[in-house]
Amino acid sequence: MTAAHLVGRLADTLLDRTVLGGYPRWGLELRRRLPGWPADPAPGALRGRSVLITGANSGLGKATAAGVARLGACAHLLVRDPVKGEHARAELLAEIPGADVRLWCCDVSDLEDVQRFTAKFAAAESKLDVLVHNAGVLPDRRTTSAQGHEQTLATHVLGPLRMTESLRPHLRAAGAARVILLSSGGMYTQKLPTGDLEYRDGSYRGATAYARTKRVQVALLPILAQRWAADGIRVHGTHPGWADTPGVADSLPGFHRLTGRILRDPAQGADTTVWLAATTPAPPGGQLWHDRRPRPADLVPWTHASDADRQAVWAECARAAGIDPGETG
Repeated sequence: MTAAHLVGRLADTLLDRTVLGGYPRWGLELRRRLPGWPADPAPGALRGRSVLITGANSGLGKATAAGVARLGACAHLLVRDPVKGEHARAELLAEIPGADVRLWCCDVSDLEDVQRFTAKFAAAESKLDVLVHNAGVLPDRRTTSAQGHEQTLATHVLGPLRMTESLRPHLRAAGAARVILLSSGGMYTQKLPTGDLEYRDGSYRGATAYARTKRVQVALLPILAQRWAADGIRVHGTHPGWADTPGVADSLPGFHRLTGRILRDPAQGADTTVWLAATTPAPPGGQLWHDRRPRPADLVPWTHASDADRQAVWAECARAAGIDPGETG
């Protein structure tokens, strides 16, 4: 590493640890100018490949779909609302002439609907190269999924686990598939919720529930990386920084009012997701990424989880998602 690249890495780390330096739009803009910034994927890097994005009708999901479609991928939009999905698909086709954009419907929080969708997808498609778990919710009160699980846990953790496991044969068929979980910088504020995964204790806050389940995603990354490695599947986590999306505006209006002028646009927020999906060689799995660099799972010592805690949460999540926590092949 040259001296210039070392200085670039130090500056990048400083931006990351100060949060306000790295999470707004100027964080990405500054990093792009630093020595050693990872190169963009080559034009056509995803030609002939298929990418499935959940929560793809707006915000980061739609921006991710646009990014992979521009690189030649067949972009599969998975949405809950078919009307909004059709609108998003039409906008993408108008924006990217000749793109291959296909629409699917599923409520990711509903495990039975996930099973229905994956069976339909498996019957229609021969393989899946990239699966992006982007769908998210931030409820203002505690609600539950069709199976009775807390809604953020069902949407951010249980549904994605069930979907990935059900699509493993198609991911395996791709030869070197990638699974990407969209986390959040807010997860740094929370400990792993061992003993209360369903958020039944205490006063419920949607923002806390959201951050807790994003913490669970990150804690499971090394476990999932090991579980899926034999299938040639790499799993990555990423967080977008502070991005201006409909979900943020609707669910966190106070935060949006205070930070609106400095938020990243959806394409900037989706930059690392698209990069992880398309860059070669494939980045190492089992890590959390932000602005094309691996980031620590913890910023303060009191959020650190032991291996035993991670394994306990994994076992509980797997059972709730209806999969065998011990099975690896």
